Amino acid sequence: MRIGIVCFPSPGGSGVVATELGLELARHGHCVHFIAYDRPFRLPAEARGVHFHHAQAPAHPLFQEPLHTLSLANAMAEVSREAGLDVIHVHYAVPHAAAAYLACQTLGRRAPALVATVHGSDVTAVGSHPALAGITTFALNACDALTAPSAWLRDEAARRLDLRRQVAVVPNFVNPAVFWPRRDTDLRRCYADDDEHLVIHVSNFRPVKRVPEVVRVFAAVAREVPARLILVGDGPERDDARAEAKSLGVADRVRLLGRREDVAALLGVADLFLFPSLSESFGVAAAEAMACGVPVIASAVGGLSELIRDGETGYLCHPQDRDEMAERAVALLRDAELRRRMGRAACRAVHAHFTPARIVPLYEEIYARALQRRAAQQAQRAQPAAAAPAPPCQRAAGPAG
Repeated sequence: MRIGIVCFPSPGGSGVVATELGLELARHGHCVHFIAYDRPFRLPAEARGVHFHHAQAPAHPLFQEPLHTLSLANAMAEVSREAGLDVIHVHYAVPHAAAAYLACQTLGRRAPALVATVHGSDVTAVGSHPALAGITTFALNACDALTAPSAWLRDEAARRLDLRRQVAVVPNFVNPAVFWPRRDTDLRRCYADDDEHLVIHVSNFRPVKRVPEVVRVFAAVAREVPARLILVGDGPERDDARAEAKSLGVADRVRLLGRREDVAALLGVADLFLFPSLSESFGVAAAEAMACGVPVIASAVGGLSELIRDGETGYLCHPQDRDEMAERAVALLRDAELRRRMGRAACRAVHAHFTPARIVPLYEEIYARALQRRAAQQAQRAQPAAAAPAPPCQRAAGPAG
């Protein structure tokens, strides 16, 4: 198939998932075209079967913001015409689903099948806001197939939006060739001494991730056991996290590493992953940590309960219960055997259930069904409408009696 992938290029979960999916689809022999306003965060400069198209929005003094949605719709239509796309798969409904609808309307009968994956805040916050709910619902209902990474988000989408189409649950996945247990002693010594524990958090540092709360939990942990914290990522809460570390007296034990390409290696040298999010539709960062054999202490919210088995592959705590998170962390760091056992269980669970080998074929099936649906619709439109019966006054009169 010739597949268009539309996503945000930033390091957030939806962009990471879309990029990894596109790369895996190319490995399966499909021709993949990424369409975005910048190169996606994890998209390599060159990859076999993968193309990148820059959707550049023109600037004009009349408009406060670039016309991103319209330029993206135009780029989708152009790429579809030139590459003969079979499917356009948009990730994150706002504004991608509406832009894709415009592109398909532009293309008419040559429009590809349209698949949309909702990822979380596009349903729970942005897309369901009164200013956007109507157009978001319309655009999603116009798609040939809808997916969500967890049953929780599927149900939230149905509750918040008037969706007339069934949402299929297709979990996110982790590449086991990249994320697997490893122990780079030299790398670990860059961040912690041999007698210290290493705690890690990876995210886009948006408020929902609660990075300052990560620091607060760590400060409580560091009072009980020798430990250091590395924060991987960047975003609006970076400065608040740094200020919190200083105010709690742990600034010398906290390192902010910014965005990194070697996330898998950094996870591999950590002892524990802290993830006190307010909401998660799946938890890609947590899954990547688990795949590396690192136990996760996370909030019991959203789709995390579908990823983490409490007490077996990690711990789920109330998002506002800082003491519980700290106590769980201290217990794990003090008990090396428990930590190893939980890390092995976490790794087995992710490698058994959330890998490309299991997930990518599900998307291929969805694409095939979406194509069949789009073909049936186009065939129906091509049929001439049945002639309506003439009104009685226009019917030919029978022979006079």
